[in-house]
Amino acid sequence: QVQLVESGGGLVQAGGSLRLSCAASGSIFSINAMGWFRQVPGKQRELVAGITSGGMTNYSDSVKGRFTISRDNAKNTVYLQMNSLKAEDTAVYYCRIIANAKFYWGQGTQVTVSS
Repeated sequence: QVQLVESGGGLVQAGGSLRLSCAASGSIFSINAMGWFRQVPGKQRELVAGITSGGMTNYSDSVKGRFTISRDNAKNTVYLQMNSLKAEDTAVYYCRIIANAKFYWGQGTQVTVSS
């Protein structure tokens, strides 16, 4: 009943920018937190950035100063603005929300950064 639709991924050159969006819809009573994770083959999925219902944010050390997470509560949407992209940022990015006392995941979107 809950669906997360991601968009904004793609191919960019190092130093470029992308803006990811994730819109949640369905039977959502309230969203406690929203976040972005990324994963590369053979590696553990890692938290990139998160934002709580109170607006507190946290970031992986590797993206601090370059990425910004934000939300639009009216649209149940979370964004990830990614600037100064590096080749090391290449991964599949997944959004996640905590709602209805459960985790919900987006389908993932590929971000590829080339030199």
